[in-house]
Parts: sequence; structure tokens; C-alpha cells
Amino acid sequence: MAPQYAPSLRSRLPLVAFLLETIFILLFVFFVKIEQHESDSKLFIRSYAEFQDIHVMIFMGFGFLATFLVRYGFSGSGFNMLLAAMAVQWAVLMNGFLLPQRHRREIHISMKSVIEAELCAASALVAMGAVHGKTNPVQLLLMALVEVTGFVINQWILRTLLRADPLYSIMMLHIFGALFGVMVSWVLHREGINPKHEKEKIDRSTGLFAMFGTLFLWMFWPSFNSALVSHRWERELKLTVIYGTYLSLAVSVVMAMSVSMLTSSKGKMNMVHIQSSALSGGVAIGVAMTAVHAPWIAMVIGFCAALLSALGFQYMKDHMLFAFECHDTCSVLNVHAIPGILGWFAHLFIRLASNEGTIAVRFAVYHICVLLITVCMSLVIGTATGLFLKLSFWRPQQDSKCFDDQAFWEFPNLVVHK
Repeated sequence: MAPQYAPSLRSRLPLVAFLLETIFILLFVFFVKIEQHESDSKLFIRSYAEFQDIHVMIFMGFGFLATFLVRYGFSGSGFNMLLAAMAVQWAVLMNGFLLPQRHRREIHISMKSVIEAELCAASALVAMGAVHGKTNPVQLLLMALVEVTGFVINQWILRTLLRADPLYSIMMLHIFGALFGVMVSWVLHREGINPKHEKEKIDRSTGLFAMFGTLFLWMFWPSFNSALVSHRWERELKLTVIYGTYLSLAVSVVMAMSVSMLTSSKGKMNMVHIQSSALSGGVAIGVAMTAVHAPWIAMVIGFCAALLSALGFQYMKDHMLFAFECHDTCSVLNVHAIPGILGWFAHLFIRLASNEGTIAVRFAVYHICVLLITVCMSLVIGTATGLFLKLSFWRPQQDSKCFDDQAFWEFPNLVVHK
């Protein structure tokens, strides 16, 4: 007979958390200093406002969005906060060690470095969506650390070998995080969730909370895409990115609702489709934003992104499970990977249309190499991470305890007093 309770993580999670935080604190003691001289006080204030927007997206937007499962609300929001807090610390260190800095021997923390760290944490949260409900917090912590490490290494390769634009390289976070998470989910696949786990459900209250997360993400996404665009030297590009992102998101909402109703057998909208596909325009325009200079192009990108994302939700998720034995809980492949690759194609075609001859060929080769390196890195590192997390030492959940808060959280109202 199977045990009544899930294996306790008392001997795993506190130890891993204490060890990691001790290492981080020691590294911060020796290598991290606070940037004392900001170039412009007004610039700092504007940057701090954008940091607050992204901060809300990471901790409230992704947190609420992860509460859509009926019996996984505590874990969805709580584990999101745990992973983001840990990933931000590690990303500050990894960005400082690997990416070019003004100070060679020290990491000077500033608004820009914190924003970059939160964008790296966002990539880890995207990856978490693929294994949502099927992993314990120890596995998630380790997965986030490896994902951030792989993503920063990918940025270093793109910037060092291909001389890629830093803004363009960091916006590949959607593609990298989604494919990384899908590969981890594929390696960790279990027969107990096939064809669909009994607890993988949504109801009115959890759907409403998840919609709050979508609204937070939707409102602040223009800051997410434009935060790293310089105010002083690239002001025109910054305005273009903000307006383009907003218009692309607006079109995505309309298309997500329309396609959801059109593909429904009962002619009704599916809240899960709306919650995620409404954000696909922001993902796609984020990858293509440095090449998009006309509002109508941003709107077309949002139109196509929502169309592909909603159709993917309707048809691809189940086929992925049956054909490849890959269970993508939050369907990050449709929300982040496919719109991100669409944005990559849009970027490529726009640049090719504006260049001629040899320049166009060179850019096409460069652009294809950027995508191939990102995809290969995410697939290889994701597979290796999945194999590592599959070890029984990390005490993986039983099939019956997937998508269930009771495996990790106290519920005083359910305690039986003898």
C-alpha cells in the first residue's frame, strides 16, 4: 500500500537553502559593491520606476498566474517567490563574473544590473512553468540555478563570439527558458499524469487569481521590454519599444479571445487560453523590438503571436503528451517559445528587407547562428538538468501527490485531533 503522506523534505530543503545562501553571502562580501556614482539622478529615478514595474511582474504577475490549479495555489505563488528570490541573487553574481563590466575585479551593483538579474530570473520562472506541480521545491531551486547559469553563459557566447547586441541577447530569455523547461519536463515525465492527472484542474476562484497575474504582466510588459534601452542615447528606440509593445499586447487580447471561442466545441471562451495567449504579443515583440519601427508591424506581430499561441493551447499540448510523452503544465512552449521564435523570424525578415546583397546574407547567417546556439544550449542543458533532478536523492513526488499543496504546506483546518 502506498504511503499516506509525501516524503518530507526537512533534511533536504533547509540544508540546500542554508548552503546556497551562505555561499551567496560570502561571494557578495568579497566581490559585490554598491555603485555609488549614478550618472544622472533623473535617470536613476526613471530606472527605479521601471525596476518596480518588473519587480511586480516577477513576484506578483508570475506568482498569481501560477495559482490556476485548484489544489496548487500555495505552491504556485510560494515556490515562484522562492525561486525568483534565489535566482536574482545568483544572476547578479553570474552577470558580474561573465558579462563585460567596467570594474574587472569587482561587481558593482546598480539599477541596471538588478534589472538584468530580474530578467534572468524571469527566464527561470518560464522554465518552471513546464514542470509546474510535478517537482518539489528542492528540485525547483536547483533547476533555477542551473537555468540562470546556462542562460548567462548563452548570453556570454552570443556577445563574445557573435558580438550580439546585449538587449537582443537577453530577450532570448523566452526561447531559452521555455525550451529548457520543456526538456526537463520530458526527462522527468511520469506515467501517472497520462492522459491527465485528476488534480490538474481549474475552478472559478483559482482562474480569477490567475487572471490577476495576467493583468499585472499585461500592464507592465512595456517596461519589461524597454527597461534596458538607454534613456539618453536611444530615446527614440525606447518610445518605439513602449508603444509597439502596448499595441502588440492589445491585439493579442482581441485575437486570444476570438480564437478561443472559434476553436471551442461549445463556442465559449476558455479562461486558460486568455490568461496566457493574451501575453504572447509581448513575448514576440520583445525579440523583434530593435527592428520594429512602425506601429502596424507591431500589431501584425501581436496578431500572429496570439493566433499561434491560442491554436497551440487548443491542439498542441495534448499532442505533445501523447506523441512525445512531454507534459508541459503551463504550456510555456505556446506562450514563450513559439511567439519568441515568431519574433525572431520577424526580426530577420525586417532586417533583410532593409539591407541588400552581402550585408543581408551576413546578417541572415549571424541571426540564424544566434537562434541555433540558444536552442542547442537550452536543449542540452535542460536534458542534463532533468537527468540530475531525476535522482531519487531529491525525493521526487509520488504521482498521487502531484499538483497538490498538502505535500509541502500546513493546513491547520485539516489536522485530525486525537
